[in-house]
Amino acid sequence: MNRVKALLCILIPILLAYALNTKFGSTPPILRFLNPFTGFWQNAESNKLKANGKIALKGAKAEIDIIFDDRMIPHVFAKNDYDVYYAQGYVTAMHRLWQMDFQTRFAAGRISEVVGEKAIEVDRYQRRMGMVYGAENSLRGMMEDPKAREMILAYTEGINDYIHSLSRANYPIEYKILDFKPEDWTPIKCALLLKQMSAVLAMGSDEFYMTNILKKFGPEITKNLFPDYPFKEDPIIPVGTKWDFKPLPIPEAPKAFTEMMSTTIETKQKVEGIGSNNWAVSGAKTASGFPILANDPHLDLTLPSIWYQIQLHAPGMNAYGVSLPGAPGIIIGYNKDIAWGVTNVAADVLDFYQIKFKDNSHQQYWYNNTWENTTKRIEQIKILGGKTEIDTVYYTHQGPVVYLEKANYSRANNVPIGNALRWIAHDKSNELMTFYYLNRGKNYDDYRKALTFYTAPAQNFVFASNQNDIAITPNGKFPLKWKDQGKFILDGSDPKNDWQGWIPAAQNPTVKNPPLNFVSSANQSSTDPNYPYYINWEFSPYERGKRINDRLMVMKGANVDSMRNLQMDTYSIAAQNLLPYILPSINQSKLNATQKEAFNAIAKWNKFFEAKEIGASIFDLWTKRLFYNIWNDEFTIKDIPMRYPNRDRTIELIQKEPNSVWFDNINTKNKETLNDLVNESFKYTCDSLEKKYGSIGKNWHWGNVKGSNVPHLAKIPGFGSKKLDIGGGKSTVNALSETNGPSWRMVIELGKMPKGHGVYPGGQSGNPGSPYYDNMVDTWAQGKLYDLFFMQSQDDKSGKVISRLKISKK
Repeated sequence: MNRVKALLCILIPILLAYALNTKFGSTPPILRFLNPFTGFWQNAESNKLKANGKIALKGAKAEIDIIFDDRMIPHVFAKNDYDVYYAQGYVTAMHRLWQMDFQTRFAAGRISEVVGEKAIEVDRYQRRMGMVYGAENSLRGMMEDPKAREMILAYTEGINDYIHSLSRANYPIEYKILDFKPEDWTPIKCALLLKQMSAVLAMGSDEFYMTNILKKFGPEITKNLFPDYPFKEDPIIPVGTKWDFKPLPIPEAPKAFTEMMSTTIETKQKVEGIGSNNWAVSGAKTASGFPILANDPHLDLTLPSIWYQIQLHAPGMNAYGVSLPGAPGIIIGYNKDIAWGVTNVAADVLDFYQIKFKDNSHQQYWYNNTWENTTKRIEQIKILGGKTEIDTVYYTHQGPVVYLEKANYSRANNVPIGNALRWIAHDKSNELMTFYYLNRGKNYDDYRKALTFYTAPAQNFVFASNQNDIAITPNGKFPLKWKDQGKFILDGSDPKNDWQGWIPAAQNPTVKNPPLNFVSSANQSSTDPNYPYYINWEFSPYERGKRINDRLMVMKGANVDSMRNLQMDTYSIAAQNLLPYILPSINQSKLNATQKEAFNAIAKWNKFFEAKEIGASIFDLWTKRLFYNIWNDEFTIKDIPMRYPNRDRTIELIQKEPNSVWFDNINTKNKETLNDLVNESFKYTCDSLEKKYGSIGKNWHWGNVKGSNVPHLAKIPGFGSKKLDIGGGKSTVNALSETNGPSWRMVIELGKMPKGHGVYPGGQSGNPGSPYYDNMVDTWAQGKLYDLFFMQSQDDKSGKVISRLKISKK
């Protein structure tokens, strides 16, 4: 017995130590995590920073000064291009290493290595989308250019020199929670980050949904409900703009593809909200007589922030703005002479092709009346605590076969089929040079030169200069397509369906110094229908762009507050268009007490989505339910994914065709009218809000119902923001939903010396234990902007400087 007790006394501590040092599921190894010398305690940071520091690094070529201001924003002063990007890599890794690592792992389909089997489907999808394949091709383009090559290699070496300086004790806390360690950075990771942004801004794919709709309803109804140009529009390039070029001949459209499958594939559908606003007003409209430029890109909000503020100073360059952690250069920003910003174009540069394989080996596919060979890419997906999974991805000349049909055989001709992806992000490219030249730009000609290097994701580049030029260009490498090419799944066997060439960069739509004295974009249609080329058939709804243009049209003597207030504007053009047609339809005599109170609230509502507005909450849920009532009966079919007609077409029906057949619910015996649907959806809205939030009152306020917050990138509990009681909505200029919205607000006043203003919902540091992790969130939520500290010399003695780091060559 004594021996047993002795054995247990030995075994229990051993087993306990093993258990506490082993990761189980999402729980980190407890002993290592709590270790006072290497665990999470080491991640706490003080408000007080060392005033001056010096380090010697082998990667530096000359002395580099990094000055940190009172918001921990680094201002890099280097004596050459290599060192400025080397220092950018080093300091970005210092603040955002885990974020950079995690985002590129996600892009590459490597999350299972860290979190286990639960990420396997995400990893498999990323591999089949050809993310690494596209990054490899893009990197090839970058490395062929001496300047881009230097940027990438310097940035990579800076990151690695920081990684190699770390011990386990000062790993970012997420590494300790998820129990893995940093790996060396490689140039492919920079390309992967840019590919991930392309994937996010591709805004989903509707070809499968639209193909099912076409097959069910036929071309006439499909064209009627899903038109190629919206009922209401206020395009980015002003209506009536003349095109001073001779367009290339448009490829001939092949005969209709009639052998469509009835697919059960559900792709990432287009989501409203991932967009952005930008505009520039000329000196004729400003108090200073110089242009003002504004930009607020709308993306999924996260902590750490998507963006990283930085100033880069080297011979020939002094630029300030935001970078993407993991890529060199400044993406949105300004220098002494110019400012620039971007919004998403939503160009159709991602098409799916139905592929017919010879047999189940998928080694050959039918193309141009012959069997062509596929190529294979063997993907090894490592899984934490499990076996490595092998996935074979087949490539046709169009690109990777993302989907292989589950049934494997089409009924029509008994051959295996799949869906190959042709995506511009798979092509060789070198977007870095666009930002290399913008960062150093001095005038409009430099802006136009910079845009010629840009491929994807297509962006509306807004521009302003101290020479009083303003411009905007929906820009990217656009395939030369026949009209509606890619609106539906394409026949992969017909060469006529391939992309036949490219719209010349000089013929991308653009406007400089228009008579309106402003330019703007909010992801709406790029042009009116007179533009000779096809870019896409559907863009974001027009309401944000319309509101911006309405405000800018009457603006005089504008200053930074004029621009800031417009960025925070919450007026809803959608409510303006819809409420006059549905409010009168409510039968007030059949409303209960709560419903009557709700009706009075929305009848008095001023159509602003402010935080304390009850009308905004009612309108938001009411329209969602109304659109569901109109379309769900026809456009929801088991195992056949489809989508609804968009908001613009729905409002057009309500305004112009109140007796449309689409208002009848085909699943009931009665013949419903628009009035029936309006009343049911209003009562449903009131009942739903009452059930969830209690009696009508402050809990019905839009800020509470919307519940905006900024979550942690990996959704780690406790590392996100509090719930923010703020206004805004998807269809307003301040396009803010629960966790999506303005990821960076910037206003630049051009002049003899520019004045910059900006904020994002986060902080410079990626460390939740740092006072600079989320210190800007409240300022952002209040709609305020910080004055940006644009240094002209490293000898600046301003009180804003709180710390200096001098890097010398080892």
